[in-house]
Amino acid sequence: MTYTNPARALQRMLIRVEYDGTGLVGWQRQDNGPSVQAILEQAAEKLTTQPTPVQGSGRTDAGVHATGQAAHLDVPTQLTATDVMRGLNALLETHQVSVVSAQPVAAAFNARFDAVQRSYLYRILTRPAPSALRRNAVWHHRAKLDATAMHEAAQTLIGRFDFSSFRAAGCQADSPIRTMDYLSVLQADDEIHITARARSFLYHQIRNITGSLVQVGIGKWDVSAFTRVRDAKDRAEAGPTAPPQGLYLTHIDYELD
Repeated sequence: MTYTNPARALQRMLIRVEYDGTGLVGWQRQDNGPSVQAILEQAAEKLTTQPTPVQGSGRTDAGVHATGQAAHLDVPTQLTATDVMRGLNALLETHQVSVVSAQPVAAAFNARFDAVQRSYLYRILTRPAPSALRRNAVWHHRAKLDATAMHEAAQTLIGRFDFSSFRAAGCQADSPIRTMDYLSVLQADDEIHITARARSFLYHQIRNITGSLVQVGIGKWDVSAFTRVRDAKDRAEAGPTAPPQGLYLTHIDYELD
């Protein structure tokens, strides 16, 4: 689990991270504002006393949250997993980001390329009044939504499909073909929760699917119309992109020894 650096021995750590994406430019380091990656790398450099890249499992957009983002970094071998978790949290300059756990992994482990499944949650608040406490945590939709109809439509996306209808114009993926392992829509008190799991997703795929499922929820489309949108393979045929603040990256699965 360790390897030798010309300067000192290092070990690779897998960390699990949660963050409130409000006011952040997303996961990836950028020049136009604070990012989760930059915040973690600043803390990691203080912890290790040298520049320490933090490689995430994937990007999240500005305003998107995480309860289970994953990343790896290399730290001196004398630091235990507990040292890394507590040390990073003590050095973080914002309470918007928290390292929930750390564990040593093989030197060749890669948080992005070794992921076998990614899980997301989208939260929609369905009541007439907006929420003072959840305004940055949900998409407020005043009209009632039919969660049962939305769930039925969602089942037509489980499996391997061309998801071009739900792919953002700026997507850089080589192919629009993806396999959706799980997709559900459930009513949870005054919220609707959309849960999705797959090995990988296209840019804005979850937010575009959510915007389209809402068209079913308000009664504009039935399941057959939703299926036609899927088969059109045309972004112009689908619904609007749901806003970022309702989206959460909840877990990354790995096959670890």
